Amino acid sequence: MKKTPAEWKRYYEKHRKDPAYQYRGPLGAEVLKNQTTFRLWSPVAEQVRLVTYDRGDGGEILFTADMDKGPEGVWTYTHPACLSGTYYLYQMQIEGEILESTDPYGKACGVNGRRSMVIDLKQTDPPGFAKEKAPDREAEDVIYELHVKEFSWDPSGGFLPEVRGTYRAFTQEDTHLNSDPKAEETGLSYLKKLGVNTLQIMPMYDYGSVDEAGEKDAFNWGYDPMHYNIPEGSYSTDPYHGEVRIREAKKMIAAMHRAGFRVIMDVVYNHTYCLDTCLQRTMPWYFYRLEKDGTVSNGSCCGNDIASERAMVRRYIEDSVLYWAREYHMDGFRFDLMGLLDTELMNEIREKLDALYGPGEKLIYGEPWAAGDTAMEKGSVQALKENEERLHPGIGMFGDDLRDGVKGSVFEELDAGFVNGKEDQEELIACAIRGFGRAASRWIAYVSCHDNLTLWDKLTCTTEDIELRKKQNCLAAAIYFTSLGRPFLLSGEEFLRTKEGEDNSYNAPITLNRLDWKLIRENADMVSYYQGLIGLRKHIPLLCSKEADACDHMEILHARGGVVCYTGELPGDADSFGGILVAYNSLEEDRAITLPGKLLKKPWQVLLKGTDSHLWENPLPIASTEKQPEKLCLPGCGCLILGIRG
Repeated sequence: MKKTPAEWKRYYEKHRKDPAYQYRGPLGAEVLKNQTTFRLWSPVAEQVRLVTYDRGDGGEILFTADMDKGPEGVWTYTHPACLSGTYYLYQMQIEGEILESTDPYGKACGVNGRRSMVIDLKQTDPPGFAKEKAPDREAEDVIYELHVKEFSWDPSGGFLPEVRGTYRAFTQEDTHLNSDPKAEETGLSYLKKLGVNTLQIMPMYDYGSVDEAGEKDAFNWGYDPMHYNIPEGSYSTDPYHGEVRIREAKKMIAAMHRAGFRVIMDVVYNHTYCLDTCLQRTMPWYFYRLEKDGTVSNGSCCGNDIASERAMVRRYIEDSVLYWAREYHMDGFRFDLMGLLDTELMNEIREKLDALYGPGEKLIYGEPWAAGDTAMEKGSVQALKENEERLHPGIGMFGDDLRDGVKGSVFEELDAGFVNGKEDQEELIACAIRGFGRAASRWIAYVSCHDNLTLWDKLTCTTEDIELRKKQNCLAAAIYFTSLGRPFLLSGEEFLRTKEGEDNSYNAPITLNRLDWKLIRENADMVSYYQGLIGLRKHIPLLCSKEADACDHMEILHARGGVVCYTGELPGDADSFGGILVAYNSLEEDRAITLPGKLLKKPWQVLLKGTDSHLWENPLPIASTEKQPEKLCLPGCGCLILGIRG
């Protein structure tokens, strides 16, 4: 009789310490010059047969072979030839039932992931890829969230028609608005000029919500994992040949590095697109969490939760992260719904990356929350914000308190925040910009990402006047760019990106989701504001600091009546501003606040005022009057930043 899900759960709990569930040897298809070895971990399988094909879909069977089971539950078959380019499936018998599966450790596949593919990965490297590496870190990591297809889909971006929406678009240099060489730069050249230096790529592994053989304009954000170690085929120019997507993804990353950007991979190890995956087929109910009664845990609100606390699941996730870092030269990882993963897993990933690449060289951060309750095994701890003390300080977290405090709750369209008129937010802002007194390495400071309304759309819900709304946008940006942590922004935030009020565009048409490059001209003033703000951030040592005591160098001077003001000091070189005074005024009218006279007697220079963010490039001494020697005048709905060199 077949086991129920609840019985499978009890079975795995009973056997969790067995050697078969602690296996650490090689898995997947290993290609050598004169042989190919296949290894599949499935201690519950009764028989496994390898089936090979010459195509990723259709075609004839090349050969089949029975695999041998080892003492640790690993099925092995070695073929006396290099089979790179061959497609394959595993045909298994579990509890008497015969079914087929792709390889959980597969590194390549055919169209829509129907079959795994044996691949000699060295043959997929672009010229010089083995030696290529990320650019050196700048004073600050300014993170810009991008979607592969959104980036180049719109014709106004000036990308060649044949590469629009693909990995290859990132390799096209010298792109301009509407393909006019005399017009504004677009693409990576534009981003370099903007000042961002770290690109977070939304999911680019093989996902299940887009038909790779379907229409080219099909769209999804991609939070629907199917094969974790294979690039998504719909972003390639040929999804039918498994090597193409790999080579083009590597070329994209190399192009980003060459242009001066580090690359962060958005990873979704908390759930899969559906339960009919290679993980489930090869090991029924091992990779997924179940309630005691056998119902499927759904803390992701996507239908299932990955059981990261189980030994072989933890090993699988760690192997996957290290694989992308090694094979594709990824510079860091953003963990979707990190709160559904366990703290032990996250700490091990941090420690292994540090051991291989140096402490902190690879960035790790994630969402420190879950969408709902999850059936994590007793004894494990979720990587939630409230369990921060259990996490390595080198694991960052998105700061939702700052996000919502600045412009209102993401769950309530009409709810406002500090910049758009909500009262009594001053103390929250004052605490949030300091990271609530915790390590600056921990926080991702932001107000918009792919989720929920864009910043401009959110402000549109609460503010009718466009000019006032633009001031609010500038103030919101100024707040998170003058907060501790690492600044992060959604692509296009700087040119007032809109999704026409759609707050969950995960599967909306690409015409709504694409980056509208025309806006860089229409909102050139806003682009310039962000450009100056980003440049200034990199010249303030205190804000760039990721030390645990960075917050101790900040003093909140004022937090009431619509105004927040702080001063801070962390000396730097002659080109930096070691002392700063930052004030935010959320009221529409100008304000004057009283500060200690000793502060105003310092040799302050005006670095930013209102919507002018470039003053720091040629700063002037602050003007003062004899009538009000202890007053600081703040622009209405604006920010004022003063600095002292050195």
